[in-house]
Amino acid sequence: MLSIVNTFANCFKIPELKSRIFFTLFVLAICRLIALIPIPGLDGAKLSEFLAQTAQQTGGAGLLGMYSLFTGGALERCAIGSLGIMPYISATIIIQLMTAVLPGLSKLAREEGGRAKIIQYGRYLTVLLCLGQGFVMALGWENPEKIFDGFSGELVVSQSIWWYRIQTVLILTTGTLLLMWMGEQITERGIGNGISLVITIGILARLPQAATSLYYMFDPPAGVESSYHFFHGIALVLILGAVVAGVIAVTQAQRKIPVQYAQRAVGRKVYSGGSSFMPLRVNYAGVMPIIFAQAILMFPDKLFLTLGKVTDIKLFLEISRLIAYGSLGYMILQGLMILFFSYFWVATQFNEIQIADDLKKYGGYIPGVRPGQATSDFLHRTMSRITFAGAIFLTMIAIMPPVLQQSLGVPFDVATFFGGTSLLITVGVMLDTMRQMESHLLTRHYDGFMKKGRIRGRNS
Repeated sequence: MLSIVNTFANCFKIPELKSRIFFTLFVLAICRLIALIPIPGLDGAKLSEFLAQTAQQTGGAGLLGMYSLFTGGALERCAIGSLGIMPYISATIIIQLMTAVLPGLSKLAREEGGRAKIIQYGRYLTVLLCLGQGFVMALGWENPEKIFDGFSGELVVSQSIWWYRIQTVLILTTGTLLLMWMGEQITERGIGNGISLVITIGILARLPQAATSLYYMFDPPAGVESSYHFFHGIALVLILGAVVAGVIAVTQAQRKIPVQYAQRAVGRKVYSGGSSFMPLRVNYAGVMPIIFAQAILMFPDKLFLTLGKVTDIKLFLEISRLIAYGSLGYMILQGLMILFFSYFWVATQFNEIQIADDLKKYGGYIPGVRPGQATSDFLHRTMSRITFAGAIFLTMIAIMPPVLQQSLGVPFDVATFFGGTSLLITVGVMLDTMRQMESHLLTRHYDGFMKKGRIRGRNS
């Protein structure tokens, strides 16, 4: 523990790293302000009070609770950052998938300056998504009783309804674009991946609320009997420690494929051979399969519930109950979707044919495997096996919050920190940020954070 404190102290002894850290903290503080400032013409306090009461009764789960995780509570306050950074993330994912499918974009990505052009296309798509989602969100606030069950009253206090709609859409779009720009500034002038840090700070902003719910689990208000005791607290601490350790281990886990390079001549220069390795990450897809699965499963429950109420058909209500958040059907469907999207993401992002061609082009080969098609088949088989292990791990992490909520009655805002997207994103971003800080420290001959999995220059 003392060594970690000393390492953090060393970070502020390097002027460049110190300025980067302070710049990052300053920009993240502005991101939090965007999630707190309400949109003019809306009574955000009324919605926030209603959702706080609803969360105590329902646990805060469902579509609203999951979406609110990524906005840092901005949606609950009708803030200018209510869309969050998710439209930019969605646009980036769409562009990546289109690049893997469309030959024109794939060719552009390999050209000089093509990557910058694709990023620009992602920004244009972000604006379109913001305008569409912003208009839908404005209509939702205009008719809150249709979105928030049990809500009564009006949120819109503006006199002109069309001015309210135009103003809200523009403000929400501007808020997301501002978050996107500040994330890029952190990446360029700060420390860590800016976009990921913007998401993480929104997740961590819910820690005080989760801590309050955890406190009331063991010390409820007067007149309420607690069903938790000391051993429940010990069990929760052990579960959290095991889950975090597992996430760190699997996030950094990789299969090292040995690669041998033969001696080759290019013009008058002769390049000597050597040996290296190709790292294949066990959790290659990262958190994307969970995000896809949760995004898809959010809507069928609400859709069948609405159809059952409108048509009075019990079959729709029964289906809604079977696939509701936390049910056995929900967890089975989520596990199957995570398995599918893990392989889908690897299939679209990992191009074993191109890797095999590049190895052959530069005189590299995997010992015991023939260059060309045999190398491509070997990489495909290897990646399929480790992807299965990563998908099983993701499934276990994803179902941890609903399992805790159903088996132990843990509140939703507490259970989300024991698994799911919030824990994976937070741990992954922290590891990446620590690696970048360590690279600055090692360059100036200071000790780094991590004893294992550190960059190779550490032992040189």
